[in-house]
Amino acid sequence: MAAIELAQENGFVVLTINRPQARNALTWEAMQAFSQAVASLKTNPRLTGLILTGAGGAFCSGGDLVQLHDYPTYEDGLRLSRLMGDALLALEELPFPTVAAIEGAAMGGGAEIALACDVRIMAQDARMGLMHIRLGICPAWGGLERLARLAGYARSLEWLAAGAVIDAQQAAQHGLANQVVPPGQALAAAKSWLVKVGKQDPQAVRSIKALLRRAAGEPDGALLEEARRAFARLWAAPSHHKASQAFMDAKEARTRSRA
Repeated sequence: MAAIELAQENGFVVLTINRPQARNALTWEAMQAFSQAVASLKTNPRLTGLILTGAGGAFCSGGDLVQLHDYPTYEDGLRLSRLMGDALLALEELPFPTVAAIEGAAMGGGAEIALACDVRIMAQDARMGLMHIRLGICPAWGGLERLARLAGYARSLEWLAAGAVIDAQQAAQHGLANQVVPPGQALAAAKSWLVKVGKQDPQAVRSIKALLRRAAGEPDGALLEEARRAFARLWAAPSHHKASQAFMDAKEARTRSRA
C-alpha cells in the first residue's frame, strides 16, 4: 500500500499519509511521493479543495527518525529541509483551499505540514507540537514563519524554545485551529466545509484565497532559506547526533520490552 494516497470526491481531493505503523512518519520515499502528489494537483482547474489527513488515528509525526538517523550530515539536513520545505511551499501556493484534518498527533514536521494548510480542523483529543528543540534542531519546512504569522512572536518563542505540545483547545485559542470537533470527526468536518466551498463560484474562491495570501504577507524567501541552513547546521551538530541516538536507544528498549 502506498505511503501517500490520493482520492477524489465531490470535486476535492483527500491526501492521506498512510504509514500508521510509524504514526505516519515520512521516509525519504514518502517525502518524495508527498511532493509529487502536491505538484500533480496544481494544474487541475476542476479541483475545489484539498484535505490532508493521516491513517490510523494519527496525523503525522514528521520525518521518520529511524531512517533519518542514518543521514547525519549537513548535506543530508539541507536535502531534508529543501525537499519538504519546497513541497510545503507548493502546498501553500495551491490555488484552492487546503484543509488539515487532524486526529491524534501532529508532531515536528507533521505540525509544519498542518500549518502549511489554509485551514486546520482538530479532533478534541488531537495534539500539535513543533518540538524540534528536543532533538537539537529547529523547524525548517516553513513552520517557524507560519507559526509566527498565526500565533505571534512571543507565543511562538514560548512554544518553540520549550518544545511545547499543545492541545486542540489551545490551538483554537491561539488561531492554529479553525474548528475543534469530536474525536474521529475531523475528516468528516473537513469534507463538510469543502462541500460548502464547492457550491460557490470556483474562480471567486480562488481569487479570495490569492488576495488573502497577499494581505497576510507572502513567504519571506530569504528567511526560509536561512532557516533551512540553520537546520542543516544543527542537524550535523553533536547535540543532534546525541539526541538522535537517545531516540534510537529508547525505541530499541521499548521493542525489547515488548518481545
